[in-house]
Amino acid sequence: MSIQHLTLPGCGALDGSLLSILLAIVILLIGVLLNFLFGDPTPNEPSRVQFRIHPTVLIGTYTQKLKMRFKNTNPRIEKFNGVLLALTVILTFALPVLVVLGVLYTYVSFILYGFVAVLILKFTMTIKLETEWAKAVAKAIAKEDLAEAKKYAHFSRRESKDLTGSQIGSAVIESMSENLIDFKLSPMLAYSFLGVSGAVAFRALNTLDGTVGFKDPENINIGWFSAKLDTIVNFVPARTIAGLIIIASFILGEDYKNAWAIAKRDNKNTPSLNHGWPMAVMAGALRVRLEKPGKYVLGDPSEPLDSDKILRALRIRNLVILMSVLIALPIIWVVRLFFFPF
Repeated sequence: MSIQHLTLPGCGALDGSLLSILLAIVILLIGVLLNFLFGDPTPNEPSRVQFRIHPTVLIGTYTQKLKMRFKNTNPRIEKFNGVLLALTVILTFALPVLVVLGVLYTYVSFILYGFVAVLILKFTMTIKLETEWAKAVAKAIAKEDLAEAKKYAHFSRRESKDLTGSQIGSAVIESMSENLIDFKLSPMLAYSFLGVSGAVAFRALNTLDGTVGFKDPENINIGWFSAKLDTIVNFVPARTIAGLIIIASFILGEDYKNAWAIAKRDNKNTPSLNHGWPMAVMAGALRVRLEKPGKYVLGDPSEPLDSDKILRALRIRNLVILMSVLIALPIIWVVRLFFFPF
């Protein structure tokens, strides 16, 4: 039975809207809960089937293959092809989701729709794997086991060979901070406004940016549009996350005043227009210096960056995730009530 045919005794046409709103909220809550309980396959084992068929990996693989078809020796043509590349990848993954879920929602079963929607939405976010890595690094640093800690140094795309324990800890905290945008709030907001297909479209865009959105000679033309669009889409979420980190720092007894001061001072130190905000504000809240050697420095080394700082960053992250859900819920209500149901 489709959700449009479900009504409550003695109630009018609003019942379908209310049920749609409640279903959308439940889908988000279960999707987030599943991300806390069940992790994604680790990139440390890229040959495993679970990793190779993960939607984000499939998007990245598809982008790389399609990129070679769109490459061109003429920079102007290649820039135009960059627009086509981004639109093709986004539509390839988002449009089938929109169609399939629309059919399930309208003609088949709201239960089946909800199940499929939760499953797809779950893959647009990442929580548990990041949690496990952060705890593993904190444990290794506490034991002064740099060899073990370096296994996780690919946080924030860096070579682990010459990193110190505090630099590895910095990589973990930076990654958790910027991922509050890319893998938490932004997909939640995309879902809130545009449904599951919107969250998939965001994941495709964010993966495009992580695959071709670089300024090296190979990608500067083909990836320019993906990088610009990702920056625009994440502009508001990045600053919202910075504010939420400050609120979480206040609640958890961290230095929320310093968080704001460092955010204002250092947010422009990173190459990214957006990621500097959550990383700088986290550095200030924890009173530590975060750095990517040779690239940027955020915050002041007022206190040592030890294993406890990683765990405290993790607590801030968890509270920010909760607040992100609370932001998404009223948006879901308004959008489903006045615009479209799924």
